[in-house]
Order: sequence, then C-alpha cells, then structure tokens
Amino acid sequence: MTKNNNSGKETVEFFEDLDKRNLNSEKFIERYSKQIGIALGVILLGILGYFAYDQFVLGPKNEEATTEFLAAQKNLSQGKEDIALGGKSAANPGFIGTYNEYSGTKVGKLAAYNAAVLEFKKGNFQKAYDMMDNFSSSNKILMALKYGVMGDCLANLNKGDDALSQFEKAVSSSDDDYTSYYFTRKAGLLSLSLKKNDAAKKYFSSIDEKYKDYDNGASDAYIEMVKYY
Repeated sequence: MTKNNNSGKETVEFFEDLDKRNLNSEKFIERYSKQIGIALGVILLGILGYFAYDQFVLGPKNEEATTEFLAAQKNLSQGKEDIALGGKSAANPGFIGTYNEYSGTKVGKLAAYNAAVLEFKKGNFQKAYDMMDNFSSSNKILMALKYGVMGDCLANLNKGDDALSQFEKAVSSSDDDYTSYYFTRKAGLLSLSLKKNDAAKKYFSSIDEKYKDYDNGASDAYIEMVKYY
C-alpha cells in the first residue's frame, strides 16, 4: 500500500481555515460533512472544541495540570504548534509534558489527545499512534475519533490490515451517524487499496443502506468500482 502523504497536508490546510466560532456547535459537522476527503486530524480538532472544555476542564481537575494544559492550548490557538506540543524542557511542558506528569488525570489524557493530533500533522505517525493510545474517554464520539486517528497512523505506516481494524473499532464505538459514516467510508476506501474487494463492497453497501443522507450517492459508484478494481 502506498503511503498517503496528502493526509498531513490536508490537515494543515484545513486546520488553518477552521472557523472557531463554529467549534462549539453541532453545525460544525454539518458545515464540513460534504468535504469527504478531509484528513482525520481535522475532525479530531473540530470535535475536540465541541466537547473538551465542558468534559475535561470545567469538571474536577488538577489545578497544576490544568494550568499547563491551558498554556499549551493558548500557544496552539496562536499557531505556535511546536511550543504547544512541548516536551523538551520543564519550562515549557506543553501537551507532552502535561501528559507525562499528569497522565492519571482527565486533563492529562486530553493533553495526550492534542499531542497525538499535532504529532500526526508533523508526520510522526508512530509517535502519534503511541500518544493517542494513552487517551480514553466516556464520550463515544471521542473514542471513535481516537481509533480513527490510530487507523490513519497505521495506514501511513503501511500497516493496512491493522489500520482497517482500527477503522472498524471507530465505526462500532460511535453513536453518531456522521462519524459512523465517515469511518465506514474510510474502511471501504482502504479495503479497495488493499484489494479486499469483498470487504469494500460490504462497507459501501452499509453506507448505501444507512447513511445515504451523507453520501450523495457516491457509495453506488464505489460498489460499481469494486467489480473492476
């Protein structure tokens, strides 16, 4: 399987154009649902803005961990991604340092999430995979996104079968139709690239049955493609 170098580029370009006014609204997904080719890291950061503050920061928290996290988040909002990632000195812990020091807290786990997305954008796919593996949440959509980014990392590491397993976890973890559609489609496209035509047909048929509102009929074309691919 050929490494997908476009994922990181699309992530960077789209992340820079994000309208932050929409991040705390369900309209975020609606606005970008047509852009099927968006790299997974973008969706991660968008959904993160919707859930993270209430779930992780306003709840019970470790004050020092939160202070470090918010400092990293401020740098991220200013486009200082390397500084936000941190991990190189005690003076600037960033997301990596916050996770390393407070891994047992919810804020620490959220720092791992952000660090994984930034590592993915830098093309450090193994580091991104390992860091995202440290994230956990009771939120089903966030867990689906965790498995999805781990799948993208594995795909970029030329581990297609393992990536497909992660996308399947993402589909089964989500209780949101668009998220389920998105990862079902990714699983179908990856199956095509792996010459797993039967699996690809299964995924695209599932889209045709369950997620027509998001697909605009594209699944029919993919099902037809399976016959000749």
